[in-house]
Amino acid sequence: MKKIIAAIDGLKYSDSTVKHAIGLARQSNAHLVGLMLDDFTYHSYKIFELAGDEGIDELKHRRLEKRDQETRKRSVIEFEILCKKAGINYSIHYDRNIALQELLHESVYADLLVIDSRETLTHYEEKAPTRFIRNLLSEVQCPVLIVPHAFENYEKIILLYDGEPSSVFAIKSFSYILPALKYLDTEVISVNSDKQSLHLPDNTLMKEFMKRHYPEATYTVLQGNSEEEIIKKLRNEDAQTLVVLGAYRRGMVSRWFRPSMADVLMESLNLSLFIAHNK
Repeated sequence: MKKIIAAIDGLKYSDSTVKHAIGLARQSNAHLVGLMLDDFTYHSYKIFELAGDEGIDELKHRRLEKRDQETRKRSVIEFEILCKKAGINYSIHYDRNIALQELLHESVYADLLVIDSRETLTHYEEKAPTRFIRNLLSEVQCPVLIVPHAFENYEKIILLYDGEPSSVFAIKSFSYILPALKYLDTEVISVNSDKQSLHLPDNTLMKEFMKRHYPEATYTVLQGNSEEEIIKKLRNEDAQTLVVLGAYRRGMVSRWFRPSMADVLMESLNLSLFIAHNK
């Protein structure tokens, strides 16, 4: 049985994260861990809200802390209700330390981590990719599924492939971790330069591999600038499409699955992204 982690901000509960994680756990017969990121440095209120006539108003402080505790409890209850309704195996872990450190630690012992693309673990809003997501992706120890803020069931899989080990590793990881999704409509997208042919890199080997994992997959080879062509192509996809791509870390990436590529996808598109490292 696989283990999936849903990273949940108890103060800004992401319905999308939980529903995506529950759906995948049910399809894969996996155990789902709801990781409640209750970082002790993180509150829903701002410091100036604590101001009183003589410094910090302790009564107001206690009232705001109680409000946060109640909000976090409601998040736990909502998560449990949905897990029980889905009939899946689940457990809850409470993180009351530095959220990023705890999440990275938990990722060592997980097969997949699911998290909202807008997650910040602060009371501030940020555009995707947020600083928290960037830091997470650079050090995480398992594949990550970045999901949009609104939930949609998946109808199509797009596998980004450039012939480098990192892109193949991501496709392998996706196949092994979420085998139920390999029966969806699947398209392999690759980009060659204008001087290259319209054949896949390592065409024979790749198609031999794909025949064993995604026998009904179709192939699209584009020409031009890889980043521009991929964004142009993916803009025609809707939120029911899941995109699989390779490593995020600089220095261990392929020529177009570098951090900026993943960042541009998060900035430009409202699609789920399955990102796997090849360390």
